[in-house]
Amino acid sequence: MSYKFLDHATDAIIEVTAKDLKEAFKVAADAEINLTLDQDKVEEKDQKQFSANGKDLRYLLFSWLEEIPFVLITEGFAIKRIEFDIKEKNGYEINAIAYGEPLDVKKHNFKVEIKAPTFYDMEIRQDNEVYMRFLLDL
Repeated sequence: MSYKFLDHATDAIIEVTAKDLKEAFKVAADAEINLTLDQDKVEEKDQKQFSANGKDLRYLLFSWLEEIPFVLITEGFAIKRIEFDIKEKNGYEINAIAYGEPLDVKKHNFKVEIKAPTFYDMEIRQDNEVYMRFLLDL
């Protein structure tokens, strides 16, 4: 399980490889969190619940990548880790609990604000492993 940032002049393109879908969504979340702040500096003092929904996996990934910055920036909650399940029923749904603490710009080394995920160049492949690529508008 890994992620890497690809070169782009103004945005972030992230590639994820994982053994299964759940791990891929976890890695995508960690990549997005670490792009925003230093996840290793966050302590688990509190928790927040959130969810993401999509008619297919691309829409689910978009919703997931949209919710994480909402928790980080709008709600001001620095995320250490996320526990979640992916359910498939008339589309897909993720119900998640984020563990962390109130965002402290200096302590958590706030880096960049993510404006939004995009569908541009988004890709999800499931073979022996899961591959994802997505672009975040910074």
